Amino acid sequence: MDPIKLEIIRGAIRAAQAEMDALLERTAISAFIREKKDFYTALFDADGVMVVGSMVPIFGDVTGPVFARFAPDRMREGDLYWYSDCYASHGAVSHSNDQVFLAPVFHHGKRAAFVMGWAHFSDIGGLRAGSISSDATDIFQEGIIIPPTKLIDAGAVNEAALEIFHRNSRYPEQSRGDARALMGAVDLGVRRVTELLQRFGPEVMEAAFARLFERTRELVRARLRETFPIGTHRFADAIDSDGQGNGPFHIRAALTRTRDDRFIFDTTETDDQAPGPVNFLMNPDVPGMALGLFFLGGDPAQVCNAGGPRALDEVILREGSLLWPRFPAPLGLRGMTMMRFLAVLNGLVNAAGGSAPASHSAYVIIMLRGTAGGKPFLMSDGVGVGYGARPSADGIDAVYFVAQENYPVEFLEHSYPVRLLRYGIHCDSGGPGRFRGGAGVVREYEVLAEHAVLSMRIDSVLNPPWGVVGGMHAGTGSAVINPGTSRERKLPPLSDGTVLRRGDILLLETGGGGGHGDPFHRPTEQVLQDVRDGFVSLDAARRDYGVAIQENAVDEAATRALRKVLPVPVP
Repeated sequence: MDPIKLEIIRGAIRAAQAEMDALLERTAISAFIREKKDFYTALFDADGVMVVGSMVPIFGDVTGPVFARFAPDRMREGDLYWYSDCYASHGAVSHSNDQVFLAPVFHHGKRAAFVMGWAHFSDIGGLRAGSISSDATDIFQEGIIIPPTKLIDAGAVNEAALEIFHRNSRYPEQSRGDARALMGAVDLGVRRVTELLQRFGPEVMEAAFARLFERTRELVRARLRETFPIGTHRFADAIDSDGQGNGPFHIRAALTRTRDDRFIFDTTETDDQAPGPVNFLMNPDVPGMALGLFFLGGDPAQVCNAGGPRALDEVILREGSLLWPRFPAPLGLRGMTMMRFLAVLNGLVNAAGGSAPASHSAYVIIMLRGTAGGKPFLMSDGVGVGYGARPSADGIDAVYFVAQENYPVEFLEHSYPVRLLRYGIHCDSGGPGRFRGGAGVVREYEVLAEHAVLSMRIDSVLNPPWGVVGGMHAGTGSAVINPGTSRERKLPPLSDGTVLRRGDILLLETGGGGGHGDPFHRPTEQVLQDVRDGFVSLDAARRDYGVAIQENAVDEAATRALRKVLPVPVP
C-alpha cells in the first residue's frame, strides 16, 4: 500500500464518518442526540471489522449480532438492519435506549463494506418516561427490546416494525424524527463509501483497511509493552450503590503480560451483578478499545478502529458479575459503572508505572418528568463533571462525557418548564495537586411545571475520585431540594420518584476529578488564579495548597511558613 494513498484514504473515511456525525446531530429531534451528541457512527470492512469510528471508548462488536441472524453473503444493496438487544448482542449495545442501524455497501454487486450508526432514543417505553430508572429490577422495565431485524429489504421499509417501536414510546413523533435522522446518516455513509470505492477500487480500499487495522494494533501493542512489564498488574475501584440499598460494588481488573508477550485482561474478581440497573454488560472488545484510545492519545494521524481490541490476546469476564450480568438484569444506569471501569483502566496504567490521568467523576444524569400547560414533558439533562489531572496539565472542567457539552441555559429555559437560577463552577470540587483535578458544575433549577417527578444519578460520593502521585481526591456531588428553607431535603445520589411542584428549587452540584502530584508544588500564582476564577476557595488554598492569600494577592511570608513542611523543593 502506497503510504500517500493510504493517508488519503484514511482522511477520506474519517471525513465520511465525521459527515455522518454532523448530519445526525443537525437533523435529530431529541435533545439527547442533538445537543448531548449521544450517538456513534462507524465504517467497517466487508467482513464487518471496524475501520474508523467516533472517539468514544465504549465500542463493542456491533456487526456480529446482525451476522448471527442474517448471513452477510445473502445481503443485498439497499438493506438496513436494526437492533437494540443488549444481551443478544453480547454488550455491543449496553442499554436498550441505544438503537443500532447497520447497512452493507456494495460495489458492482459485491459486498465491500458496512456503515453503522447508533443513537440514544430518549423514550422507548418501560417503567418510567425516559426508560431509565433506578427503580428497575429487570431489563423489561427499561423499554422495548429490538432483536436483530431487517428494517429495509432492498429498499422496501418495514413500516409496521417501525410503528410498533414508535407506539411503545411516550413521545412517538420525537421517536419518528430520530429514526429518520439515524437512517439518513447511515444512507449518507453508504453514499460516501460508495464514492470512495468508485474512486480507488475495492482491492485498494481493502488493502488500506487492512493496513490501518494493523497500524493501530502495532501502535497499541508497542505502547502496552512500554507500559506493562512482565507480570500481573491489578487495580480496583467502586461505585457507591445500585439505588436499591445495595453496594458498594467493586470493579477489579488485572492485566497480565506473559513471558511469551501475550496480554491477558481479567475482570473475574469483580463483584457480583447488582439487583439495581447499574450492571454494565461489557462487550469483550471494550477494554482494548478504551486502552487503544488512551494510547493513541488523540493523534490526528491515527483512527479509532478494531486494532485496539486486537492488541489484547484475551479478555476474561465472569458471568453473573457486575461487568457480565445474567439476563434479564437491568442495565439502564450502566453509564455510571462504565465510567468507573474507565477509571480502573487509568489506575492499571498508573499501577504499572505509566502516566494516565487521575480518576474522574461519572457524568450526572437527571430526569424531570411531568406536566406543564396540560402537556407532558421529559427533560433529560446530562450534566458535566471534572476529569482527572494529567501528568503535565490540569484536569478538564465541567465536561459531560468526552467532548459532549452541557445544555446551554437558553436551550433549557426555552425547551422545558424550568428556570436556571445559577450555573457555574463547583468550587473546591477539583482534587488538589501540582496539577489540579477538573472541577464539576453547579446548577440551580426552579421548577415551573405544575407537577414533576425527579430521577437523580450521581456517583463517587462514598468513594470519591482518587488522585495520583501525591494528588488528593476530588470533591463529591450532591442534590438538595429547596436549599436554605424549612423544606430543605438532601436527595439520595441515586434515586427516583421525588415529587416536585411549581416553585421548588433543585440545587445540583457535580463532582470533580482527582489531582496529580503534591499540591504544595503547585505554583502560588496558579493557586491565586484558581481562587480569583472561583475554582478554589481561600480556605482550600491555605489548607490544601499551603498558599495564604490576603487582599487578592499571595502573602509570601505566610505561604513560606505554610509550605516549610515540603519534603522536596518546589520545582
